[in-house]
Amino acid sequence: MDTLTLVILGLVAIIVIYFIAAYNGFIALINRSKEAWSDIDVQLKRRYDLVPNLVETVKGYATHERELLEKVAEARSRAMQAGNNVKEKSEAENVLSGTLKSLFAVSENYPDLKASTNFLELQRELTDTEDKIQAARRFYNGNVRDLNIKIESFPSNILASIFSFKKMDLFEIENKEEREAVQVKF
Repeated sequence: MDTLTLVILGLVAIIVIYFIAAYNGFIALINRSKEAWSDIDVQLKRRYDLVPNLVETVKGYATHERELLEKVAEARSRAMQAGNNVKEKSEAENVLSGTLKSLFAVSENYPDLKASTNFLELQRELTDTEDKIQAARRFYNGNVRDLNIKIESFPSNILASIFSFKKMDLFEIENKEEREAVQVKF
């Protein structure tokens, strides 16, 4: 073989190796993003299981807060019924988070409730779950960000278009008030 043939074969081998590595990189990012979405689902399921117990505990103390309790139950139901569409799920989860914050704010008006061991344990569990949901969202968004960057970057965007790899949606806060800094007043 002459030198030109070896150079051409070497370039073809480098291109083939690049495309194999890039394709496998896409598959790894897609699977990590799916795994991260699954982590969010696990934590949301945990929250869905805790909310009815929390509502039942509060019901005994706050009978005249029925409207708020119904809003929490309704928000939980909507969140559970939201499909796997990231935008729909994100919106429903943000509504549920807002109603839970309202529920904890109302609990401040009931000293006996605040002192209840059941309520305190449920509140602790829910707070822990909310922290885990936030961590899972960050993990998911990080993986989706990496995937989306690779889909948009040259030359991997060529491979992405050949194999129809699509960008994924980030799990975002839709409510503008939740993005603003909290005002603390004494």
